[in-house]
This record gives sequence, C-alpha cells and structure tokens, in this order.
Amino acid sequence: MPLILSIVMTFVISLVTSAISLGMSEFTLLRWISAWGISWIIAFPTLLLVLPFVRELTKRIIKWANAN
Repeated sequence: MPLILSIVMTFVISLVTSAISLGMSEFTLLRWISAWGISWIIAFPTLLLVLPFVRELTKRIIKWANAN
C-alpha cells in the first residue's frame, strides 16, 4: 500500500505543481517525469518512516472519539 500510495500521490502532485510553476508553455513530459521521480524518491522512504506514527495516532484519535 505505501508503494502504490506514494506513486499515485507524487504523480498527481508533481503534475499539478509542474504545470503551475512552469506554465503550460514551458511544461513538458520530460520535466514532469523528472520532477515526479525526485518527488517519489523523497516521498516513499518518508511514507515508510511516518506510517507507524500515523497508525498509532489514528488509533489514539479513534479511541478518544469513542470514549467521548
């Protein structure tokens, strides 16, 4: 799941940010794919590191919400 999630999220976000920052006249597939690759290299390990903390935080929030 983290692998697919990181691919999809960075794919979409790099597309949007590349189009906005470059403008449509400067936007190319090569620039977008380059930005996506760099984004994914950073996002995937980050997701793997953060995921256990997010899971624990989610459990605590759900436990707190059910107690109230």
